Amino acid sequence: MSEVLSALRGVLGPDEILPVDDRDQTDETGVAPASPAAAVVAPRSVAAVQAVARVATSLRTPIVVRGAGTGLSGGAIATPGGIVLSTERLDAIAVDPDDQVAVVGPGAITARIDAAARQHGLMYAPDPASSARSSIGGNIATGAGGLRCVKYGVTRDAVLALDVVLADGELLSTGHRAVKGVTGLDLTALFVGSEGTLGIVVGATLRLVPAPARERSLIVSAANLDEAGRAIRAATGSGVRPSGVELIDRGALQNIDENLGTDLERRHGDALVLVSTDGPGADVEIDEITRALAADGLAPEVLSPEDGLRYAELRRSGRGSRPGTWKIGEDMAVPRSQVVPALAALREIGAEFGVSTEVVAHAGDGNLHPTVFTPQQPGETEPPERLVRAADALVRRALDLGGTLSGEHGIGRAKRPWLADELGEAQLALQRRLKAVFDPHGLLAPDGFLSEDHTTTVLTRHEVPA
Repeated sequence: MSEVLSALRGVLGPDEILPVDDRDQTDETGVAPASPAAAVVAPRSVAAVQAVARVATSLRTPIVVRGAGTGLSGGAIATPGGIVLSTERLDAIAVDPDDQVAVVGPGAITARIDAAARQHGLMYAPDPASSARSSIGGNIATGAGGLRCVKYGVTRDAVLALDVVLADGELLSTGHRAVKGVTGLDLTALFVGSEGTLGIVVGATLRLVPAPARERSLIVSAANLDEAGRAIRAATGSGVRPSGVELIDRGALQNIDENLGTDLERRHGDALVLVSTDGPGADVEIDEITRALAADGLAPEVLSPEDGLRYAELRRSGRGSRPGTWKIGEDMAVPRSQVVPALAALREIGAEFGVSTEVVAHAGDGNLHPTVFTPQQPGETEPPERLVRAADALVRRALDLGGTLSGEHGIGRAKRPWLADELGEAQLALQRRLKAVFDPHGLLAPDGFLSEDHTTTVLTRHEVPA
């Protein structure tokens, strides 16, 4: 550790080397490394990031890149004896309204990018629930989605170009500032979702779109999962493309009620479906979706703009705390036609293993965020095996339905045990060989999703009672 620190002090300013504390060792999973990192650094420039990478290469020291620490898959857990590189200070935001792009540093908070764009009548469309806290570098690392994903797509669809520092310190620029460009292989898309395993993102050029002048929303209170599924199908099959279709089931409604003092479960029943439209045709589109829902025997309630914003914020809070419990939060995606079977499977698995369940979902594109949880019993220091088995069954059911391990949170350590089940050994081996091209010494995120360590790390959270 002293050798690493000594080398870093030779290339960084004193304020760029931070104390090693628990906050910098993990993400929102709360899982700590077996032993601490050798150093935590927060460079103020791209040149300083390059210098850190050169030190790491010369000493063969691992690097884990960290943004705002809001990740939910264990992708930013420090490697013992390695370097944690925080990009939080690389937070510049420059908007070009003529080209409709934003050129940003990886530490820029996502919501601030959107706010800067709106000063020019534009919008950064990807809108993860954590946008007020998460950094764009983390969004790029995991391929984050969001509440507007049905109409506008996810982070991958908004990234035009990247500046990336490779493990040996070389600065690589990929992609194009122009909207169109097909020269060579699409390395930009390869870096998006790579979770810091291929390089360190130090800059991004993002596509912006015109900010909608109008936004409208409606809700459907569903008496059962079948009604919720009909609402999703009617909204997405109405002939217009809503900006978002979100779902909150009974368990998540209860969660919000307990945390915010609302009475959503009493008013909305087994599930709540929130549908949004935006743009000049927002009113016409919400009317069209309303007619489609009514034709299917459902009773939509069109909201005022103020109530629409309120329900969107309630949806963002749908994974609140449950003090005194063990819980595992998941992120998976299934074909849209399989959303209701996946929701039904969640409840069946909960009953089978004797655990409670809840789910919020970007239902319009099949991305589900289920949680399984159970009370902590007196004297219990480890989660019960049935909770871990329930999570395993849930992931495997999603794969059986034609789905994927992660829709937007990434694989990290949390989903690594199932990676070969989805990709197959041949594709997984190919991805590891690709990593070796960019990172021949295996220094970047060595414990990440492409690790060849076959031990499992189930990221079970224990929430201590208040």
